[in-house]
Amino acid sequence: MINKNLFLFAKVLPKAENFQDAKKALLNIIEKTRKEEGCLQFHLHDDEQYLYLYEEWINENALMLHYEQTYIKEVFIKYESWLAKEVEVNKMYLSS
Repeated sequence: MINKNLFLFAKVLPKAENFQDAKKALLNIIEKTRKEEGCLQFHLHDDEQYLYLYEEWINENALMLHYEQTYIKEVFIKYESWLAKEVEVNKMYLSS
């Protein structure tokens, strides 16, 4: 049976002066997010410029419920001043 879970890859570009704040904010939501019912994976990676989120959800509804969490909304509000550009989000499903 093919896995129909939703995979999400987000590429986040904070302004240089906000990189550490953005990284800390994301680190602070990892455990809460991983405890959400529909979350299967939630990982943060980074390099010297970007923050990358790799996520797996049981379906789109689980992701939408995630976006409704207070701690996620708080990060999104901070993004408005912290980011150099809009977050690039790629949603995908396994093909085989």
